[in-house]
Amino acid sequence: MNRKAVDLQKLVLVGILALVVVVFAVLNPRFIRGTNLVYILIQNSFVIIAGCAVTLLMIAGQIDLSIGSTVCLAGMAFAYVSRAGAPIGLALLIGLGVGLAVGLINAVMVVKLHITPFIATLGTMYMGRGLSYLVSDGLVIREGLPDVFSSLGTDGIGPVPITLVVLAVVVAVFFALERKSVLGKYSIAIGGNRTAAVLSGINADGIVMVLYILAGLMAGIAGVMMASRLAVGDPNIGIGFEFDVIVAVVLGGTSLAGGEGSLIGMIIGSLIIGSLGTGLKLMNVFTFFQSIMKGIVLVLAVLLDQNLKARLRAMGTRGRRGLTAGVSPEGHGRKTGAA
Repeated sequence: MNRKAVDLQKLVLVGILALVVVVFAVLNPRFIRGTNLVYILIQNSFVIIAGCAVTLLMIAGQIDLSIGSTVCLAGMAFAYVSRAGAPIGLALLIGLGVGLAVGLINAVMVVKLHITPFIATLGTMYMGRGLSYLVSDGLVIREGLPDVFSSLGTDGIGPVPITLVVLAVVVAVFFALERKSVLGKYSIAIGGNRTAAVLSGINADGIVMVLYILAGLMAGIAGVMMASRLAVGDPNIGIGFEFDVIVAVVLGGTSLAGGEGSLIGMIIGSLIIGSLGTGLKLMNVFTFFQSIMKGIVLVLAVLLDQNLKARLRAMGTRGRRGLTAGVSPEGHGRKTGAA
C-alpha cells in the first residue's frame, strides 16, 4: 500500500477513536477523567506489548495463536518460582525464559518442520494452557507470594507506573525495528512476496524464526506483568487474549495476507477496543455484549479497510491512465491538430 493510503487509513482510525471517546464522554463524563484514561492505557498495555511483535509477525505473513497461553504460562511460572522462594529477579527471568522457549518452539515447528503456522501455534496454545493448569493443579497461586511479587505491576517510577515505562520501552524498540532495521523491511518483503524475497537474497527462514521468538518474549513480558498486577498466578489468565491482540493488529490495518501493516495502527486499534470495553463497563453493559461489540468492530474495520484499499487502487489506476492517455506507443505525444 502506498504512503497516501497508509496515512488515510491512520487518519480514519484516529477519527474512529475520537468518535468512541466523544460518545462515551457524553454518555458518562467519568470516561474522560484522567484516572480512567490512565486505566485504559494500563489495561491495554499488555495487548500493545504483545501486539508489537505480532504486528511484525503478521506483516511477514505469519500468525501466532499461542500468545494468550504463553502469557498465562509465563505468569504461572513467575508465580510458582516466586512462591518457592526464588529471588524475584530470577523468577522474572524464568517467566521471560518460558515465553522465549514457546516462541522458539513455534519457530522450529514452522520453519524447520514446515508445519502450517495456524496448526503449529494452535498446538502450542493448547499445550501452554494445559501446562498452566498442571503447574498449579488447576488452582490459583495466591498464598505464599512475596510482597515484591506485585511491585512490578502496581508500583511506579515517580508518578509513572512501571507498566507504562515498560510499555514505552517496548514500543520504542519495536518502532526502531519497524522503521530502521532490516528486520522490519525484510518482514514486509517476505509478507509481500516470499519467493521474490528469497530470490533477492533475504534469509526468510531466519527472519521468521526471529519474529516468532520475539513474539514469545513479548508474551512473556506481558505475562509476568499481568500476573504481578493481579498479584496471582491464575491458570485462567489470557483466555481469548490472542484474539484481542489479533483484533487490534487487524483493526490497525495489518493485512492477514501479510506485506503491510504498522505499529501505530495496531496501537490505535488496541485503544479503540480498550475504550469500547471500558466505556461499556461504565455503562454497566454485560461482558458478553462487549464481546459482540469487538466482533462487530472487527468486521466493520475489515470492510472499511477493503473499501478504502479498493477506492485507492481505483484512483491510482485512473491516475496512471491519465498520465498515459496522451502518449503514443512510440513515446511521443499524440498530435491533436493538423500538421
